[in-house]
Amino acid sequence: MTVTIFMVSLCGAMFVGMPVAFALLVCAVSLMVYLISIGTLDTFNTQIMAQYLISGADNFPLMAIPFFMLAGEIMTRGGISQQIVKIANTLVGHVRGGLGYVAIMAGLVLASISGSAAADTAALAAVVIPLMRDAKYNVPRSAGLIAGAGCIAPILPPAMPLVLFGVVSQLSITKLFFTGIFPGLLMATSLVITWRFVARKDFKEAPKQKFAFGPLLKALREGIWALSLPVIILGGMKTGAFTPTEAAVVAAVTALLISLFVYKGLKIRDLPKILLTAAKTCSAIMLIVAASMVVAWLITIAEIPGQVTAMMQPFMHNKLLLMAVLMLLVFAVAIPLDLAPTVLILTPVLMPLVKEAGIDPYYFGIMFMMNNAIGLITPPVGTVLNVVSGVARVNLDSVIKGMWPFLIAETLVMFLLVLFPDLVIVPARWFY
Repeated sequence: MTVTIFMVSLCGAMFVGMPVAFALLVCAVSLMVYLISIGTLDTFNTQIMAQYLISGADNFPLMAIPFFMLAGEIMTRGGISQQIVKIANTLVGHVRGGLGYVAIMAGLVLASISGSAAADTAALAAVVIPLMRDAKYNVPRSAGLIAGAGCIAPILPPAMPLVLFGVVSQLSITKLFFTGIFPGLLMATSLVITWRFVARKDFKEAPKQKFAFGPLLKALREGIWALSLPVIILGGMKTGAFTPTEAAVVAAVTALLISLFVYKGLKIRDLPKILLTAAKTCSAIMLIVAASMVVAWLITIAEIPGQVTAMMQPFMHNKLLLMAVLMLLVFAVAIPLDLAPTVLILTPVLMPLVKEAGIDPYYFGIMFMMNNAIGLITPPVGTVLNVVSGVARVNLDSVIKGMWPFLIAETLVMFLLVLFPDLVIVPARWFY
């Protein structure tokens, strides 16, 4: 009954158009009223709810989110994204369908700087789509590829959703970051393979652009500052020079200095607008985080994790089967919900089940995040789809049609990792 009230109140509030943060609070109130009615709680205590609401956002690791968002905004407006695309274009732009490979390579590098799927996708689409349009590429299919590349950001460090997951699950964020490297590379590889087949069909002739070492060396020399950002971020965390939260500050400051004094794509007068945009985006996420902590407290009191474990009992004897069922469950939830609320709602429910079943929590965390990342390009909600559609000025229905091959490829990678968990667990030991 508790699970039913939890789901009905949450989904019902969102169905009538209520913002996710307030829908979570409605869910919390519904749970509290029910728990009072059955005698689990004594009174309707608004003071405790307020305390959890405040403490939910009062968390040091969560400080990484606004700074990574700020780094992403600076990177997009300051010329760093353009330099990364330029390097990728001189490297692989000469092959058939080369701009598609450029988008994938640039997406990987951008993902290792900002960790925001929406920011990376917007930057990629703004720079690459005009090039693809001028080169007579199939623009809806190209937009679908960029959407798929944007989904790598929640997996590769410094992924902001992994920060959320680490805070809620109380796992090491640094270890989560490094566990996500190989799966993120596998997702990129699946896009490369899929685009290769697409390029054979769409491009009968090789491009006029030829590979030359001179332009490549020039692009590398000009873009070395942009490429240094992921090295600084990952290298600093690997050596222990700074924590993930401190890495976010380093990323934002370094991106700002490079944009102002090296590429000069940013002016001092642009900073207030950038800060305001980052603050608006961050405030929406932090309100969801705060509200989710109230719900997480009531979920624990209502013993919902225990009820879910009891429901999954028939699958507990087989880790592979349990992971497959959990992935299907998360996939179903990630379609109508955005990434952040899905992470914040399901993590406190599923983590006790995962630990009881003996599944590596870091492996589950990456698989869980990969599933949610794929949900970003799954209609009808698909946040990344909407970003690509808006930036590229392409009808959303057309983007969805062009996205399907890449959605299927990344979904196959996810279930491949369900079948072979060592592909996640073993490489994590190399990086961490």
